Amino acid sequence: MNGTLYGLITGIALGFAAAFGGFSAFVIVLVLGALGLLVGRWLDGKLDLSALVGAGRDRG
Repeated sequence: MNGTLYGLITGIALGFAAAFGGFSAFVIVLVLGALGLLVGRWLDGKLDLSALVGAGRDRG
């Protein structure tokens, strides 16, 4: 599966959460989806935390 398909599935899930559960369900699904993305990237070995925290940036 590629990124486009994952994005489509995520969009559909968020749409259902917003339509049937209201704003709070939308936010819960969004947060859990982001957490799942981070775990998936970590398991694939593609999570680079130094890019997120700024480590490795040239400070000179």
